[in-house]
Amino acid sequence: MKLGWRIIVGTIVGFFGAAFGSVGGVGGGGIYVPMLTLIIGFDPKTSVPISKCMITGAALSTVFYNLKRRHPTLDMPLIDYNLTLLMQPMLMLGISIGVILSEIFNDWMVTVLLILFFIAMSTMSFCKGVQTWKQETKLKKEVQKVDADTRTGEVLEGNPLPVDDPGDKSTEKEMKMMVPILENVYWKELGFLIFVWIAFLVIQIFKFKTATCSTSYWVLSAAQIPVSVGVTMYEAIGLYKGKKVIASLGEKGVNWKVYQLCFFAVVGVIAGTLGGLLGLGGGFIMGPLFLELGIPPQVSTATATFAMFSSSSMSVVEYYLLERFPVPYALYFFAVATLAALVGQHVVGRIIAILGRASIIIFILVFTMIISTILLGGIGIANMAGKIEHKEYMGFEKLCH
Repeated sequence: MKLGWRIIVGTIVGFFGAAFGSVGGVGGGGIYVPMLTLIIGFDPKTSVPISKCMITGAALSTVFYNLKRRHPTLDMPLIDYNLTLLMQPMLMLGISIGVILSEIFNDWMVTVLLILFFIAMSTMSFCKGVQTWKQETKLKKEVQKVDADTRTGEVLEGNPLPVDDPGDKSTEKEMKMMVPILENVYWKELGFLIFVWIAFLVIQIFKFKTATCSTSYWVLSAAQIPVSVGVTMYEAIGLYKGKKVIASLGEKGVNWKVYQLCFFAVVGVIAGTLGGLLGLGGGFIMGPLFLELGIPPQVSTATATFAMFSSSSMSVVEYYLLERFPVPYALYFFAVATLAALVGQHVVGRIIAILGRASIIIFILVFTMIISTILLGGIGIANMAGKIEHKEYMGFEKLCH
């Protein structure tokens, strides 16, 4: 790797992409892949693995940062472990399905799905952002009518972020939400998440040593189902019987019905499938979904990133075993994304603490999705036009041939 204008420009673009992506909880793959392809000059088969390295780096630093933080209004960690355990195993199963489908779908099909998906998700998130902004404005006006001594430290119902006291420094308020990491870790739930990660990794390693569409290939692929479904059912049964709650959902997080649990499991599979098919993290679906369910933006992005870290880190190990990326480039951009995510989390956290508007996170999410739509959609449309011009085959591919 030699220092030049490509590396410098790519570093700048990757830095801002990681900063915005980590805050929005979407990883930033929609910015990394075009940057690595158009600026650095890698082919798509190399850009995607390096992009996964960047997503893992950003997710790692973001998870580390969030592990020390508490929920803005409830006595619980910022990361909702029970919500993660309900969706992460199905997310990883969906990613495996999406990777198989990516071998069957032609590039133009993926491009169309990408554009439609991003437009739908960004529109939904923008509407939620506007709604949250109005709610915050209303709460601020109500707070201004209350005597300062009475409202010091008060948290109003429905407010996604505690209202700042003008006499309290933002840095001091931010430190109050920071605790040692060990106090925020739910070891039992974390143990199950690690078990799923290791099980999927072992299965994938053995899959790589078998021929595609062979009996062993399909047996190993099917072996992922009992692992993911079993862990999800364990969490779902606990929620159904009332032994567990998803606290970040408030009253909605208790008294779970079967159809609600099935809905979350199906959404996890869909998020993973689209992520594997489009080469993106599941945060693009989980983030907007969590917001629609009424989870505060800070908790939404933290939980989505925590779940996404498992899939992205596993992908990096798999790509490394396949020797799909140059290690020096991967390590360099991994470091860039890691640093950028920390900076992004700290800066945006300070801004939110000062302004008292958590809706900023939602608008960053929307901005990241719009940029990703333009970049990935533009590249996809250009490639599609080239195939039409050269009259190339544009139907479904055969997985086994």
